[in-house]
Amino acid sequence: MEPLDPPLDYAAVGLVSGLEVHQQLLTERKLFCHCPAGRYTRSHDGTVLRHMRPTLSELGVYDGTALMEFKTKKHIVYLLNRANTCTYEMDDTPPFPVNPAAIDVAIEQCLMLGCDIVDEVHIARKQYLDGSIPTGFQRTAIVGVNGRLPFRGRELTITQVSVEEDSCREVSDRGHLIVWRTDRLGMPLIETVTGPDLRTPDEVEEAILLVGRVCRSTGHVRVGIGASRQDVNVSVRGGRRVEIKGVPQAGWAPRLVHGEAWRQVNLLRLRDELHARGLRAADDVRVAATDVTALAATGPLAALRVETWDAFVRERRRRPEFELGPGPFSVLAVRLSGLAGTLGWPTQPGRTFADELRGRVRVIAGLDQAPVLLHSEAWPGDARGELARFRAAAGCAEADALVVVWGPERDTHTAAAEIRLRYVDALDGVPNETRQPFRDGTTDFERILPGPDRMYPDTDSPPTPVTRERVERLQAALPERPWKREARYAAAGVPRHVAHYLVRRGGATLVDRVVREGTADLRHAAFFFGERIKGLRRAGVAVDAVPADAWVALFRAFGERPALREAWATIARRLAEGHDPAAALADFTEPADWTAHLPSWLQEAREESYDDDPGRFGRHATGRVLDRLRGRVAAARVHAALRAAREATA
Repeated sequence: MEPLDPPLDYAAVGLVSGLEVHQQLLTERKLFCHCPAGRYTRSHDGTVLRHMRPTLSELGVYDGTALMEFKTKKHIVYLLNRANTCTYEMDDTPPFPVNPAAIDVAIEQCLMLGCDIVDEVHIARKQYLDGSIPTGFQRTAIVGVNGRLPFRGRELTITQVSVEEDSCREVSDRGHLIVWRTDRLGMPLIETVTGPDLRTPDEVEEAILLVGRVCRSTGHVRVGIGASRQDVNVSVRGGRRVEIKGVPQAGWAPRLVHGEAWRQVNLLRLRDELHARGLRAADDVRVAATDVTALAATGPLAALRVETWDAFVRERRRRPEFELGPGPFSVLAVRLSGLAGTLGWPTQPGRTFADELRGRVRVIAGLDQAPVLLHSEAWPGDARGELARFRAAAGCAEADALVVVWGPERDTHTAAAEIRLRYVDALDGVPNETRQPFRDGTTDFERILPGPDRMYPDTDSPPTPVTRERVERLQAALPERPWKREARYAAAGVPRHVAHYLVRRGGATLVDRVVREGTADLRHAAFFFGERIKGLRRAGVAVDAVPADAWVALFRAFGERPALREAWATIARRLAEGHDPAAALADFTEPADWTAHLPSWLQEAREESYDDDPGRFGRHATGRVLDRLRGRVAAARVHAALRAAREATA
């Protein structure tokens, strides 16, 4: 992997990372109801509006994340379609017994990962108050623990494998209104949790791909966009675990991990700076908010005027006390005592501590209009006079910093309180957070990292025994482990990236079958399905609809008539169109008199040639003849016959 910018010595800063890989299972129905799994829709038959509130844990404690989500005052709308949603998803019906097919797939994955299988599957509830699950909790259960995977000459530990229900798909998130589509809700998935064994960003990417290949090697999981997502946990020495949530592609991971490592290093440096200024306890962080709405109304910054805000509200169709919080338009100048120079403090590459504040304000206060806030260390150059007026109105001394927020009155005061709380967190270094990933390697605040207080038993679901007979039956049907298959392919000359692709997309099982039953060469079969057929798939050819028996028959024909290999694309397209192998190969027979036609074909080529250059004529003539005989006569025989025919007429 190319070095990431700016460079960082990961060993020196003590980078540690682990994974939570989520993979949807290929089952016909959802995990706790009879709705079909994998049926996505874009329309809806009805909507439901809900508000979430936290509940006490079994020990009488509120989870910090739940309390944070409650502060956001979100209005949550669910879009329902009869084709894939029932009353269970809306928490109006108790759960059905857990889907046994999903448990079987989870046990398979545990066996592939070398886990110890539990004797009974116990369903628990995990609180989610962000609205992604209408019940306010996700049903989840541990199926296996203490697994191991070979990784870079050592072992990658698997802490646990759980089966759980998937969440809704987000449609939009504007201010205090979030909209979800429920078609994905309740689909079964497995969560594979690794130990904190990864030490560099490229190791994280490689581990994601390895766990993914293990998951997909059985053929019992879904593939495609959204079928697999991973949460990446990152910390450095002296920092804390931060979860980068829902990384959609393994290729994003290196930049995200690198960026989070730099963020934590810089936050620890900021902590030391704050301590050096005498700020060590929460009471030392002094923040005061001053209403400067009237002052902003006559200033040069249009964004801070009520008429601009009203235009924004009309254009975005935002409704008071729905997308917007209550109260009139307000502009607050927030004085940060003794904190000058900290708003521009670097965090992630290309980001500053002010972006940390923006994330909290956007999520918790619901103020998401760009740029969310203004601050004294990156103030618009043409409005320096207004900054001076705001600082004077807020009573700022030279050592103080200033942040300006605007929007509905309640939201601006919530924002001021969150700005203070984020600085209180900064006194301790790195807060435990869940962060949203972006393609460029940056992240933004999503919520406080959940703790153990959000988990409690599900009294609606009885335990599911896992018998020895069940495990042995699944063990007997397991495919070859990916790393063993990849080693076997490498010995046959198959490049690593081709082997990985075949395992990841399920093609390796087909390769092994055509080798075993179709007498194919392993290397040729791997290239055929891992490169050639992949190209047709990307071109929109329905190659995945071709039955395995048809591919076996094709490779048997390749062995009997090698010339057919040169027409593989045409034959594969015919198979994808629904032709059986016999029909697809029907007109690929060798013409009995093809050599007799060579003189006339050469003459036609000569008449088409635009000059007398022998080399160009030879290439043109060969191409014309091969087009007539491709798949019927081996190219080597055609070349030899053409050479003889040209010499005879020379």
